[in-house]
Amino acid sequence: MVEISPLTGSDRANWEVLARGQNAYFGTEISDDGYEQTWQRLLDGEQRRGIAARLDGKMVGIAHYVFHAAIWGVGRCYLADLFVDPEVRRRGVATAMLKWMAWDAEEHGAPRLYWNTLDDSPARALYDKVATFHEGLIHYSYRRDANQRS
Repeated sequence: MVEISPLTGSDRANWEVLARGQNAYFGTEISDDGYEQTWQRLLDGEQRRGIAARLDGKMVGIAHYVFHAAIWGVGRCYLADLFVDPEVRRRGVATAMLKWMAWDAEEHGAPRLYWNTLDDSPARALYDKVATFHEGLIHYSYRRDANQRS
């Protein structure tokens, strides 16, 4: 059975192993200081949150999410990261984390949990099953050139 709980101070080492695994999967390089800063933000726990999934007491999954205001209606909850140890995938870990986050979001006045993923992500098989609907939106990121005037 999958057990889900908020991250606590004693989870630091196991969290980092999984966080590094996620970043390696996506080819993202994060400094040691970047991991420490992220950990501290997750532990402040007000709007940014982290959860752990455990099987037989071993941490096998992590997820990070953030609550934010919405222009049209009540708050929203954005799932920023979800990673499950490849050795235990397809055993209900990700599904349990999604359900837990959706429950937590609703409990905190944000009845909508949403996220982005890559077109070719293997996780889409799960997301297509559990998500209420796919809005067909395309994600854009604008990064201002440092030399560009505002």
